[in-house]
Amino acid sequence: MRLGVLDIGSNTVHLLLVDAHAGARPVPFASHKRPLSLVQFLDAEGNINEDGQHELIEFVLEAWEFAAKHKAEDLLAFCTSAIREATNGAEVLARVKHETTVTLQELTGSEEASMTFFAVRRWYGWGAGPILDLDIGGGSFEMAIGHDELPELALSVPLGASRLTRDWLHEDPPTAKSVKELRRYIRSTLKPAVRSFEALGRANLVAGTSKTFRSLARIAGAAPSGAGPYVKRELFSADLGLWAQRISAMKVEDRLHLPGVSEARAPQLLAGALVAEAALELFEFPSMQICPWALREGLILRRLDQLVLDGPLEPAPHVEARQALSASMTASTVPASHQAAS
Repeated sequence: MRLGVLDIGSNTVHLLLVDAHAGARPVPFASHKRPLSLVQFLDAEGNINEDGQHELIEFVLEAWEFAAKHKAEDLLAFCTSAIREATNGAEVLARVKHETTVTLQELTGSEEASMTFFAVRRWYGWGAGPILDLDIGGGSFEMAIGHDELPELALSVPLGASRLTRDWLHEDPPTAKSVKELRRYIRSTLKPAVRSFEALGRANLVAGTSKTFRSLARIAGAAPSGAGPYVKRELFSADLGLWAQRISAMKVEDRLHLPGVSEARAPQLLAGALVAEAALELFEFPSMQICPWALREGLILRRLDQLVLDGPLEPAPHVEARQALSASMTASTVPASHQAAS
């Protein structure tokens, strides 16, 4: 079946269509997205203003038409911290539903972390043992750890790369003082959260999910996205420290020349690097692996699991075709007298 996942994030709004069935990996079919930083449309009271609401509704309508055009059979629509933390978030969600008929499911920070962890577990499998997943979004930073498909602990803290850039890094390039103050703030916010994980033991594998981690790994020498999802990509703490120092001295326009850095991500690259560096340091890991699956894939896989529970587990179309072919070949090789006898 063809599933659509509409992701209203803090930096981008993104519709992903995948062809998927129970027991198989989701295969991307098409996508439609645009940069839309809803936090840039917040007024002094923390409300998403009229312009921001208009942009959001316009995209949701575009996404609905795109999904219908490509014959999506199901649409999962969700939003994260950008709307979750807006003062008028509930009113915005109600307006979106009224004007588009699309219901956006508001995920809590822990739900976001849990569904991302679920995707990571499916990607690496049971053989990975206990996993720690770290995810940098635009408005928040999620952490989750566990032995099973869902984490034993999932936390979210307000350390998103876009949020930190807006609140702390006002100059271009930023001043040494602002970078130092931001480092201090990140560590003071992370330390209590990291302490919450201590009683759960040490993970075998640390996974980094999100575009920010992928961009940082690419800058540090990891394979480009064109090499495919199965190439191992690793991001080292030592490289993060080096590149955080380099990026802090660069203007935003100069960061665009770095490999894997988009125009939308360039301004917040430094904040993301500082969060990633602090997280690895406080969790005491020298590196992390970059996982190609994250929140969207987690929601898709969870939805497929629900479909299995709702009805009989049917074989995938290509499996059915092979079974039919095998049966016909078997019948053609059995002597006619034996077929008659049977």
